[in-house]
Formats: sequence, structure tokens, C-alpha cells
Amino acid sequence: MKISIIGSGFVGATTAYALVMRGVGRQIVLVDLNKQRAQAEADDIFHAVPFAHPLNVSAGGYPDIAGSKAVVVAAGVGQKPGETRLQLLERNVAVFRSILPEVYRYAPDAVLLVATNPVDVLTHAAAQIASEFGIPPSRILGSGTTLDTARFRALLGRHLKVDPQHVHAYVVGEHGDSEVLTWSLATVGGAPLDVIAEQEGIPLDQEVRDSLDRNVRYAAYNIIDGKGATYYGVGSALTRIIGVILGDQRSILTVCTPVEEIAGVKDVTVSLPFLIGGSGVLDRFPLPVSPEEEALLNKSAGVVRSAIDSLKLA
Repeated sequence: MKISIIGSGFVGATTAYALVMRGVGRQIVLVDLNKQRAQAEADDIFHAVPFAHPLNVSAGGYPDIAGSKAVVVAAGVGQKPGETRLQLLERNVAVFRSILPEVYRYAPDAVLLVATNPVDVLTHAAAQIASEFGIPPSRILGSGTTLDTARFRALLGRHLKVDPQHVHAYVVGEHGDSEVLTWSLATVGGAPLDVIAEQEGIPLDQEVRDSLDRNVRYAAYNIIDGKGATYYGVGSALTRIIGVILGDQRSILTVCTPVEEIAGVKDVTVSLPFLIGGSGVLDRFPLPVSPEEEALLNKSAGVVRSAIDSLKLA
């Protein structure tokens, strides 16, 4: 199966590399305005194929994405140190208006996966642009809080000394400062967090929770301050989502896609637990959070809705 990646910067190239390392797909095409960069990244990644999985990796133009099962949009203006995701909005919407008509000219049947920040608003914009080509919103999704959820689970697992794969916890809402960590739903091996913490004699009081919250919520800022960009985590998250789409795995992931209403906010795109399969978003799962978390989700969705309104997007 063919996967095309628009944008061969840190995120796009790292995603391609992660796809090769995990053996997801059979053909990867990198497309970028900087054709020399795309070719160099494709060559470098292809040289890793003998050490990983038999995928073909190449650079090309939009005509080369024809037949793609999934198209990742990782193009756009990069986030500067100290810059919020929402401040990227106006600069990156213009980029999308030039990219998506080309995507749907050559790969109209692909599931579109948005990675560019601010991912919530850009996914909303992408769905509107795609609707002009008759594409349903269920085939447009963003990486959303997939990585934030992984961070939450990883940090909880490390604190509780448990393999994070046995930790179930979601981060929902905006992929950004207002995101909501759903402590009320978090479990380890099916047991509530407090039960496991007490059994193992590990503190999980409010001070510990606040510290974990900060380390999840502001992880991107710390990484950007230290090395200029984040790409390993999000590249792995995108690879996971692509694998679910290509394999029609029907997995529950906290991606973002347009919804009619959430926590009292109408017509907005935020991350929630969605059932994902071969055709994109298949269903939305219930989110029985606490009243306090519901209020925070209302605020988070409102932040995204305000950004959508600022662009005069419907």
C-alpha cells in the first residue's frame, strides 16, 4: 500500500523513517517544495531498508501520490520557541489552501492525516476544503492528542513502575495548552490509579498529579527549547495511526476530526476517543468524564472554536 507524505521536514521525514522501521505499508512517497531535500531524505531513509522492512521510499511530485491509501500533510511553517500552536494558524491555513487541491486531484480516495500545527484548527480547515471535492469529514483526521495521550501513559507508567502499555488514560480537547488529562478515567490493568498507587506504596497526591500534568501539557515547549523541534514522538504517533488505517484495525485513538458538538461547544474539531479503521473515522466513543473535566473540556473546545471563528471558518 502506498503512503504519501507532503512535507519532508523533521516531522515528515521522521514519519517516513518510523514507517520503514515498523514495516508499515509498501511504498512511501515524499513530496516537498524543496525537491532536493525530499530526494535526500528519501535516499537516506531507503538506505535503511536492508536493516528493517522491504519498503520502497522515493521522492516525487503530486502526480506520484496517485493510488495512495493515506496522505500525511506535514507541510507548513515550523513552530518557533515560545510560540503557541494557535499562533501558527493564519500562516499555515494558507499553505493548506495550496496543498489540498493537489492532493484531491491525484489521490481522491485517500484518508487524509493532518500533522501540521495547530492541528485541531487545520484539520477543521482541511475538512472544509475537502468538502469542496465531495470528501466526507470522516476521511479527514488530525494526529490530535495521540502523542499527548502517549506522553500521559508513559509518564504514569514510569511513576507507577508499570509498562505503559497497561496504562489506559486519555488526553482530550485541544492539542495544546488547554488540553484535558482525564484522570477520572485512568486505569492500570483495569484497576483505578489510586488502588494501584496504594497497593504499591507510591504517592499519587495532587502535587504529584500536578507535576505529571505539567510534564504532559508543556512537553513540546521543553523539547523545542532544548533542540528546536519535536519529531520522534509525533512521527511514531503518525505511524501508529497510519498502521491502523492501512490494516483496518478498528483501534481507539485520540485523533481530532470535526464533531457536531462536544461539552456544549458546537461544530468544532478537537481530540476525543474515536474508532479508526480503513476508511478513517468510524465512530465516536463515549467520554464519561467527571463534571470538573467536562468543564475543562468545554473551555478547551471553546479555545479551538474561537480560533476557527477568527478565520471565519464555518
